[in-house]
Formats: sequence, structure tokens, C-alpha cells
Amino acid sequence: MKQSNEFIQHHSHWLTQFDNHAFLTKMFDLCSAANFYIVDKNQHVIYWSYGMETLTGLPADTVIEAPCLPVYHITSTCPAKEQIQLPSTKTYFHKIIQILHDQDGIFAGGLGLLLPCTDSAEPLAATSKLERGSQNFHGILSRSPAMQDVFHLIANAAETGVTVLVRGESGTGKELVAKAIHDLSVRKNAPFLAINCAALSSNLLESELFGHVRGAFTGAIKDHSGLFQRAHGGTLFLDEVAELPLELQAKLLRVIQERNYIPVGGDRSVSVDVRIIAATHRSLREEVRNGRFREDLMYRLRVVPIFLPPLRERREDIGLLIWHFIHLHNTANFRKIEKIEPSAMRTLLDYSWLGNVRELQNVVEYAFAVGRGTTLRLSELPPEFRDSRRIEQPAKHTILLSDEQEAAAIRQALEQSNGKVSLAAQLAGMSRATFWRKRKQHSL
Repeated sequence: MKQSNEFIQHHSHWLTQFDNHAFLTKMFDLCSAANFYIVDKNQHVIYWSYGMETLTGLPADTVIEAPCLPVYHITSTCPAKEQIQLPSTKTYFHKIIQILHDQDGIFAGGLGLLLPCTDSAEPLAATSKLERGSQNFHGILSRSPAMQDVFHLIANAAETGVTVLVRGESGTGKELVAKAIHDLSVRKNAPFLAINCAALSSNLLESELFGHVRGAFTGAIKDHSGLFQRAHGGTLFLDEVAELPLELQAKLLRVIQERNYIPVGGDRSVSVDVRIIAATHRSLREEVRNGRFREDLMYRLRVVPIFLPPLRERREDIGLLIWHFIHLHNTANFRKIEKIEPSAMRTLLDYSWLGNVRELQNVVEYAFAVGRGTTLRLSELPPEFRDSRRIEQPAKHTILLSDEQEAAAIRQALEQSNGKVSLAAQLAGMSRATFWRKRKQHSL
């Protein structure tokens, strides 16, 4: 305060040469990257920097002119500096305020600045360190309350040896959940192996899971140990388990119940001790109703079900994840991004993220590849972010579709993506392999 008063007193003649509006605009532009906001006397937000958008996951358009949360209140009795905990997080910040009075000396609102509770002098580095430390659960980054419930389930499930079924859209991090359960369990020092059940044909999948003996089929010139045998004592993660063919479902059920199996072409059973964690973006109950999945296997797999919410339902994580992936790429020394253009951040925060965290990671990689300089700009985002004809968000993928509806959904996804299969698969809520198989099935 003293320093500011001295500046104004000694340089008042210098300040008179500027237009107040232009001067304030430039100051706000400079403060935009900071966690800075302004409220009026009624505690309505009148300015919300893109730094606050990044920190809270709340776009300025939804905050401006609305009452602010109590934690952001600035009243005439507020202390100039206090420590606060942000909503929906375990993160503490220093809240530094300046109270504003009008020309008659009546309280008119205030300015607020949030700084991480850290000794580091560099805001970006401090924020990255804080986010990675306090909001990182075994490789899963989140400040969302819904994800805190997921973390609790993971920790509890890890203490047991039961099978777990992870439900969630493509790209939400189902394998990270499986790995976290493994790392927290007594099996943490044994192998963790994973396979996508939609990526291989039935014959190849059976051989990969259960192994084969020499001469079992053409090309089987020696014995092959399957994933179950290689994962002995550890954990096997079966991604897209709903795509498992019915004949292999019976064999998987035997492994779970009897803890043994017979390799392809073999005549002796192999005993194994493997914990199974499965994942799918489909409802297994609906798959059972349609005769595509065994009911007894469903009950064996979903002893502990864990549902991962899509990224669009936990928007407070978007800014956190963006800066996390930026930090990872900054360490490669090819390009170092220190700030994000406000229009680019608003676009990123408003985007529907149908491909979830995986899509967000790809977008950051794209920006690093096509852009230069220390600022991530809107022009460096993929074309779909700059297209005013924003692709509409489809209905939740967990809804069961008839064959006709499924074909129509695939056809619509292809039209909306202009024939780009990867994007179409994301829009349809399927893996690329599943989308390709379903497209062929419906002759599209």
C-alpha cells in the first residue's frame, strides 16, 4: 500500500497522460493469467480472470454477474490476507484482498488475488507442484468431489482380493484405476498386465489370454504362456470386457471360479492365482438382457463396481489436467508454454470433451506440435475447436441401443466427424476397434 501511494504521488503527472479506460484494460490484461477477481458491494462477480477459470474450472461467462461463493466474499470487515480452502478441493490458498470505496467513502466491493500456499516464488511452477502433490491419487489427477468418492472406493477395494468392474466412457482413465488398485494391494510387487478384449479376434484373444501348446494350430511351433499364467500372483486388467465372445466368457468364468484353465490345444489344466479387474463403457446388465453376455459372469465380475464420471461432468478438473499435460511437455525443452490465451482457455473449458482425458491430452500434444512461443493460442487448437458448428454432445453412452438405433448412431457419428473414424468412435462412445467392428456388422 505504501509503495503504491508513493508511486502515485511521485508520478501523478505521468499518469495524467493516459486514458483511464485504456490504462485499466492493459492492467487487466496483465492480471488475466493470475488468480484475480473483482466483486461489487452485493458480492456479485464483475471480473473473473482466466487464471480463476483455470483454477476453479468455472468459465467467466457463467460466473460474471452471479453471486460468488462465500469463500470468495470481500466485505469491509474481511482481513487483508487469510488462508482459505477452495470449494471441492483439499487445496489451500492465500486470499489477498483490497477493499474498494466510492467517492463518498461508501463500501463498493473489492479486488481478490489467490496465491498458492507455497514458498516457491514462481506461480506456475508452484501451482504445478501443488496440483501434482495434493490432487494426485496414484497417477489420477482430480479435484472433483465425485472423483474423491472414486478414490475412496479404490482404496477400500484394494484391501480385498475381489474382482472389480470399472465403468466409464472411453478415455476416462479406467486402466489408471485398475493400476491404482493393484499398487495399493498386497499384489503390488507381482505383475500387472492388461489387454483390450475388443482389439483381437476371438482365436487370437483366446491364445493371448490362456496360451497354447505346440501344434495347437498352424504356426504354433512352441508352447506359449498366456496372460493368466504370466500374471500369476498379480493382477490382470481386461479392458472392454463386454466385447468378449460368448465362448471365451465361459472359459473366463471357469478361471474365476476354479482358478484353473486349459491352454488352447492342451489337455492339462493350469492353476493360477490372478486378481481380475475388468472395464467397460457398456452396461453389462443390458448386454445380458440382449443375450450378449453371461449373467453368471456379470455377477462374478461386478463384485465391486466403480463408475468413472466423464470429464464434462467434472469441469473443475479441466484446467488442472491442461496444466498437468503442459508441464509434462515443457520438460521436453522443445517448447515451453507459460500461459494460455484467454479465448483459448474459454474454448477449452466450454468444450464437451467426448474423448475425455485422452482427448484433452491429445489436444495439448497437438498445440505443442503446431504452435510456437510461450503462449498457447486458440489458433493452435485442433480444427474442431475453431469450427463454429460445434459437434453436439450425444446422449450418455450407457443407454442401450437396438440394432437399428446403433446403426443410426454410427451413421450420425460418421456424418458429424466427416468420415474421420477416430473422432466418430469417440462420438459413438466406442473404442476404435469396437466402432470398426460394429460398422462392418451394420454394413456402413
